[in-house]
Amino acid sequence: MPQLFSTPSFPSPFSPSFPSPDSVVAALRAAGCVFAEDEAELILGAARTAGQLTALVDRRVTGVPLELVLGWAEFRGLRVAVAPGVFVPRRRTEFLVAEALAQAPDAAVVVDLCCGSGAVGAALAAALDRPEVHAADVDPAAVRCARGNLAAAGGRVYAGDLFDALPAALRGRADILAANVPYVPTGEVALLPAEAREHEPLVALDGGTDGLGVLRRVAAEAPRWLAPGGCLLAETSRRQAPAAVDAFARAGLTTRLAVCDELYAHVVIGVRERDLS
Repeated sequence: MPQLFSTPSFPSPFSPSFPSPDSVVAALRAAGCVFAEDEAELILGAARTAGQLTALVDRRVTGVPLELVLGWAEFRGLRVAVAPGVFVPRRRTEFLVAEALAQAPDAAVVVDLCCGSGAVGAALAAALDRPEVHAADVDPAAVRCARGNLAAAGGRVYAGDLFDALPAALRGRADILAANVPYVPTGEVALLPAEAREHEPLVALDGGTDGLGVLRRVAAEAPRWLAPGGCLLAETSRRQAPAAVDAFARAGLTTRLAVCDELYAHVVIGVRERDLS
């Protein structure tokens, strides 16, 4: 499993040539980093030489996401490896994991679709009792990253487009089908923060004309892959939520919307009824 997260300490003692914490904070603050002190602590903890520290700070101040600078992201207490060109897991997606565990606390088979780094699958594997974990993504860089993050849990990661990537033997077996689909409307991708727009793959962001193209495809096919009583979960936005709920319901799933105001998270949950033929 990805290791449990712990806050790194500053390198100590500093050599005379090692930039001071204050100078790192100042550089980050000047670049517009809102949480400059917190970021400085993490970057200082990752650097082992003055040259490495300078390189890390330079990458961050030029707009590279902090997680890609460090090479990992914190997600539900795990340190999940991330790599250039791979979607960085968001804190709000922790709510999707929490809802999945509440809906299916004894899940034995987990599928992480549109898996990116595999953070959702890894978090579910850590919380459940040795589940069978499968993940898939269309992006080869994401598949490589997810394989590393899911290796300790025995997770299997496949390359391909949505359900086409999965082995046929999984049909009708998924207790949790988590699909963190892209849901940004095509016309709004250019409005995203530069950190996402310039450093994350378009395929992980662009959800089509109204942002729900991929979600509708997943919802339509999901009942064939869910076990009786199994649940499908997908993240969406507040504005898109009514249409996303409708897509789940049209697929024959018993559907509800879960909202976390603190994380500004909206998760659509659909359950395959046990008597579904």
